[in-house]
Amino acid sequence: MTPAPSSAGTRPRVAPVLVGLLVAALPAAPVAAAPGAASPGAAQPAARHRPPPAHVVGDQTVPAYSYDDAIRESVWVETRADTDGDGLRDRVAVDLVRPREAATASVRVPVIMDASPYYLCCGRGNEGERKTYDAAGVIAKAPLFYDNYFVPRGYAFAAVDLAGTARSTGCEDVGGPAEVGSAKAVVDWLNGRARAFTADGRPVTAAWSTGQVGMIGKSWDGSVANGVAATGVPGLATIVPISAISSWYDYMRYQGSLVATDYPGYLHSDVSGRPEAACAEVLARLRADSADETADYNDFWAQRDYRPSAGRVRASVLMAHGLNDLNVTTNQFARWWQELAEQGVPRKLWLHQAGHQDPFDVRRAEWVAALHRWFDYWLQGLRNGVMDEPRVDLETAPGAWTRQRDWPAPGTRDIRVALGAGGGVTGTLGGRGARPGREQAYVDESLFEDEVVAEPNTATAGRLVFLSGILSASLRISGSPSVRLRVRVDRPTTQLTARLVDYGTAERMLLSGAGGVRTLDTESCWGASTSVDDACYRDTEEVTAVSDHAVLARGWLDAAHHRSLRFSTPLRPDRWYTVTVPLNAYDAVLPAGHVLGLVLGQSDPEFTDTDDRDATVRVDLGRSELILPITGRSGLPAVDVAPSVVTAPADRSAARTARDTRQVP
Repeated sequence: MTPAPSSAGTRPRVAPVLVGLLVAALPAAPVAAAPGAASPGAAQPAARHRPPPAHVVGDQTVPAYSYDDAIRESVWVETRADTDGDGLRDRVAVDLVRPREAATASVRVPVIMDASPYYLCCGRGNEGERKTYDAAGVIAKAPLFYDNYFVPRGYAFAAVDLAGTARSTGCEDVGGPAEVGSAKAVVDWLNGRARAFTADGRPVTAAWSTGQVGMIGKSWDGSVANGVAATGVPGLATIVPISAISSWYDYMRYQGSLVATDYPGYLHSDVSGRPEAACAEVLARLRADSADETADYNDFWAQRDYRPSAGRVRASVLMAHGLNDLNVTTNQFARWWQELAEQGVPRKLWLHQAGHQDPFDVRRAEWVAALHRWFDYWLQGLRNGVMDEPRVDLETAPGAWTRQRDWPAPGTRDIRVALGAGGGVTGTLGGRGARPGREQAYVDESLFEDEVVAEPNTATAGRLVFLSGILSASLRISGSPSVRLRVRVDRPTTQLTARLVDYGTAERMLLSGAGGVRTLDTESCWGASTSVDDACYRDTEEVTAVSDHAVLARGWLDAAHHRSLRFSTPLRPDRWYTVTVPLNAYDAVLPAGHVLGLVLGQSDPEFTDTDDRDATVRVDLGRSELILPITGRSGLPAVDVAPSVVTAPADRSAARTARDTRQVP
């Protein structure tokens, strides 16, 4: 593919500093790069002839320092908040691993930082690693491979306990200002703008730091990275959010539908490291302000929505997400990616076929190499060409990877696909569709997903199914579909659900259980080890199975929130309403011979929690449509009668009780 142009952006932005060339003569205090700073390779005259440090060879860092002899220390950084109301500012525990040789040689190093609520309560990574400490309370083992791999290459690693978790004081406010502020304070300390202390209260500085910080993390950890970047804090040079949240409302509310009751309170309690009484007031506010009774988007959720602050982001972004992630759904990356693109933020994207997984467990060697080059460029200032390459690495099918200039795929366009009656129990998708005024009704049956999408030609109460003609050529979907419906409802509200389904036999990711990845008995090592912190992890592989259909994208809407997510508008049974159900972003190629299906349902006990059931919904087919982002000139084939599609029957013996959909991000 043709390499994409440089992602330098359209306005001044923090550029990678020339750490690799300047470390031998750095001044006594950390200096953060400023907007408009020199690009890699543009050597300043005063440093042109100085040799690079030992960890830089050519355009990459190499293992030059002892991991076994690295400096390991634990410090507590003071934040600006007093969330537990004890009259003292909160302090967050920061466990550091950094090269001893670099410190003695007066060579400063940048910092890779993972701020997490999970280090002691729940563990990190596929193997659930937790921090361990020596007898003096100093970090002995940090989870994941980041310190093992990068510290010998001239980086420091910081494992930060968010406020209210593990060894930090304060209270966890679940994606809110205190949580984000606690991680931001560490970036400030690394740049000389905040205070930190040892366990016995002695002040400590980060004179060994260049001030350049790269935040990384999966799920909640990556969400914190998004939030800190949205503050525009100087010194945060790059972030690597993996399967991360960009709007906590969209994580806990699907367009006005509750994912689960008391979700913020549940997460707070799950990760809190404080005595219950210390954070009782914060927990009560979380439960009250999140407004389960309305599911409205209010000021509480606005504080936890990082997308409107994309214009403040100074950091570059390397984003990764699973296209089949049912925990942190794909709209989280897609909408954040769009906002960053509009602001000209330098960015790259990895999309894989698995679920809520780290690329380390999907495509390990390639991901480690990508991180290495990314951090070398943005934190060490090494001119390795990483930003001159295509922006997107995309897994198009299990094990099949390609690169493209951008996402959605260049040339993607939205087509409007009509809904037709089809002359039977199954409607049509494509062609002329029904005339305005042609109605079809269905009554809520609260179906599970396997029930709502299986056997599409069979009459099943509680759903409407629309099928395209058999595809004569492959169809590429890339982006965020939506369904525009003209409806009349006999209740003040109901939940409306929509699913896009690929009907056709193929080998696909087996997503049940571990989200498409199996852990093997073998292991591989990624960096240096000590007797208590090894760099070896059990290998993984993608798990596939042949299936006759797969759900591509899902969407939910509380119908009373059709005008705004900030308030509800109860529906009148005598009126027609036009509503839009956004579906999660996706990227897929449907091969020739397959059929695309659109399946409409109502209450969804598998993914949401609602008491609004039993409504009858009438749909004006002629005034409803699917908006589908596709590439290429051809769309769906015209069809007058739905084709016959055979699938395995759903397991209708399963208990029809709502599941606990609460997950930890």
